[in-house]
Amino acid sequence: MNPPLPGLGRRLLLASLTTSPLAPRGVRATTLPVPAGDKLGFDVMRRGARLGEHVLTFHRTGETLDVTIRVAVAYSIGPITLYRYRHEAQLRWQGARVVAIDSRTDDNGTHDWMNARPGGGAGLVVQGATVPRYTAPPDAEPSTHWNRVELSAPWINTQTGRLMRPTVTPTGRQSIPTVSGTIAAEGYLLTGDVDLRLWYDAAGWAGLEFSKNGTPVSYLRQA
Repeated sequence: MNPPLPGLGRRLLLASLTTSPLAPRGVRATTLPVPAGDKLGFDVMRRGARLGEHVLTFHRTGETLDVTIRVAVAYSIGPITLYRYRHEAQLRWQGARVVAIDSRTDDNGTHDWMNARPGGGAGLVVQGATVPRYTAPPDAEPSTHWNRVELSAPWINTQTGRLMRPTVTPTGRQSIPTVSGTIAAEGYLLTGDVDLRLWYDAAGWAGLEFSKNGTPVSYLRQA
């Protein structure tokens, strides 16, 4: 029998403009890499089985970009569901700067929330169910992965609100699977505050992988 997956949700959440090297810390892109069709989706896979999906939708009005993120995962053995995870986040950008984050999460019955808003200074004021109110650095980015500028910035964890500073190591161009076939993408290993791999191609965020109980959990980009 496979073991249940406690804590999978936190990894799912920690789980760009070009395929060039990382931008210098603090340098923001002037144009956000909104995907074609204003939607980006991934199948969440473990041992060849689909656990659920992670979907982002984008809506632009002038200089304002609203992004909705929905993650729904269930881990079952036969008819018995051992683990469920639901996460929804609403984020707003003005130009290339995030100005609002709101999220709610149900991690197998444990409920979490966080939000962030502009404060009196340059950084967002962040708070969460388990994170006291603080002001994030001006260059902090939400840990949503679709905008590769996050690889050269501190992260605001979009489930808990925690400030994170992962170490990012480029791993070169690799072949990775998607729902519709194999593609070539630039890989990055993230360690320290997180432990995962991310991939990006010319279209943007292409994949994600982490290990749980020694078993890889991967994101396969949908067509």
